Amino acid sequence: MAGDLILLAAVSLLSAFQQCHFAWLVGKSRMKHKVMPPAVTGAPEFDRTFRAQQNCVEFYPIFLIGLWTAGWFFNQELSSFLGVLYMLARYQYFHGYVQSVKGRVAGFYLNLIILICLMILGASGIVNSFLDEYLDFSIMKKLRK
Repeated sequence: MAGDLILLAAVSLLSAFQQCHFAWLVGKSRMKHKVMPPAVTGAPEFDRTFRAQQNCVEFYPIFLIGLWTAGWFFNQELSSFLGVLYMLARYQYFHGYVQSVKGRVAGFYLNLIILICLMILGASGIVNSFLDEYLDFSIMKKLRK
């Protein structure tokens, strides 16, 4: 059973490491700009770094739910691939935002597109599972014929 979910688990673990890395970068920025907790404002570069990390935290539960739902009910490989793309887009977003407010835009929109794809795949998989379980009709089986 655990082997069936290895890609989703690997992407989840890598994304958790990425979240830790972003938090560490906020800590580094705090030291650089002498912004001690509990303060959350300071130099503009610190503010952007802090805000970028907070946005990543805000979207993280949505990402994990989308990743696992799409992977479990639709396709683990495709969902995991989208998960890796999401992490790359998050990297682009974070580092773009640290540089400038406008620098975040491309990564942010790419993240939204990937999240929408994961949600659509997850919803499609759930609908297909429901139809298969309760109405004995599987869209996926029909498409494979």
